[in-house]
Amino acid sequence: MKVLVVGSGGREHALAWKLLRSPQVKQVYCAPGNGGTAILERCQNLPLSVEDFAGISEFARSHNIDLVVVGPEVPLALGITDNLQRLGIKVFGPTRAGAQIEASKAWAKALMQEAKIPTAKAAVFHHATAAKDYVNAQGAPIVVKADGLAAGKGVTVAETIAQAHKAIDAIFQGQFGKDEFVVIEECLTGQEASVLALTDGLTIRPLLPAQDHKRIGEGDTGENTGGMGVYAPTPVVTSELMVEIEAKVLQPAIATLKQKGIDYRGVLYAGLMIAPDGNFKVLEFNCRFGDPETQAILPLLETPLAELLLACVEQRLEQMPPIAWKSGASACVVLAAGGYPGSYEKGKVISGIDAAEALGANVFHAGTKLIQANEQNKLTTSHSPLATQLVTNGGRVLGVTGIGKNFEQAIALAYRGVDCIQFEKMYYRRDIGYRVKSKAVNF
Repeated sequence: MKVLVVGSGGREHALAWKLLRSPQVKQVYCAPGNGGTAILERCQNLPLSVEDFAGISEFARSHNIDLVVVGPEVPLALGITDNLQRLGIKVFGPTRAGAQIEASKAWAKALMQEAKIPTAKAAVFHHATAAKDYVNAQGAPIVVKADGLAAGKGVTVAETIAQAHKAIDAIFQGQFGKDEFVVIEECLTGQEASVLALTDGLTIRPLLPAQDHKRIGEGDTGENTGGMGVYAPTPVVTSELMVEIEAKVLQPAIATLKQKGIDYRGVLYAGLMIAPDGNFKVLEFNCRFGDPETQAILPLLETPLAELLLACVEQRLEQMPPIAWKSGASACVVLAAGGYPGSYEKGKVISGIDAAEALGANVFHAGTKLIQANEQNKLTTSHSPLATQLVTNGGRVLGVTGIGKNFEQAIALAYRGVDCIQFEKMYYRRDIGYRVKSKAVNF
């Protein structure tokens, strides 16, 4: 079968890489892909943006694509699935109606309340003045969220009322897009965990639980990012707790979506806060594979990914055997451009990936691209016009993943891979997995 992956990040590289390990997949295309997908065997990048629905649809139709897998949330929120389904093309990812669960935090909060899913106390406001008055009454710390999509950066955990007011102003001034409302939530304490699950709209199958590191600074300090590293399966989500999460979160969410007439086929991603006593609440839902969670979870997956995704699309997930996983643990360290999540430069030459992979690490490309080596004088490495050079092309550049029989081994391998790689102003956190590293948990 031929598969088209929509997206250009580390998640999409990991999806393409894993799909090519499914026996039935002969060819993968990526729209637009990145420098990593460009050099994958049996993978081809397409010069199509994720919002070029006409171009993606025409390519899928004319090239007899058997399955389209949508990576990012933006095309899902804009209705790419609806567009492809109208043409009879199989697509993994929810419709525009289903993608509201991520595209609107206010809509998702209302759904959680309707489904009686445990979640943080919250209020929604259309005007800054009313939002600030609420913050003044509630006090700090308090959480301020942009309602719409913000690439993982629209959430502020305000330690003071002044910080909350500043975040409210930023949202209504359009810093995160054209948000019509702001969501103000109580500040929960505990450990965050990510539970991604596959669903065909009827049955739901959780993947391994993961734990992300959102903050840019070590010790989980500084600004929120799209994710600076992750490990799986996180011990904070025990097998007993996963059963409870499935019963109290995942199944009620799918059932309530169905009651609303929404046929949700794709990934349902629950971001959870787990208290020390084991109680949990849902922080948010996402409508797609996580990034960088995917880069840590998929290397441990043994069941062919294409079989699982097709089962979701064809609404026969219940007939599939239990998902098979490799034993052990996985950890992914994100290498970012200096200045991220603020302004940063592109076009920095990347070296050392081959050496990292020779050690056994998986290096997933995110913000990279291949250019002709003589495009810029400083990049000239060959007189051949066909020579190419890998350069940075985004804020999060690479994800270096290690797997091992325990977390200590997995994290050590990831960092050995990191030590091989270089590009100007490269930044990464040195404490990914600090909660589990010393425990050397075996699975």
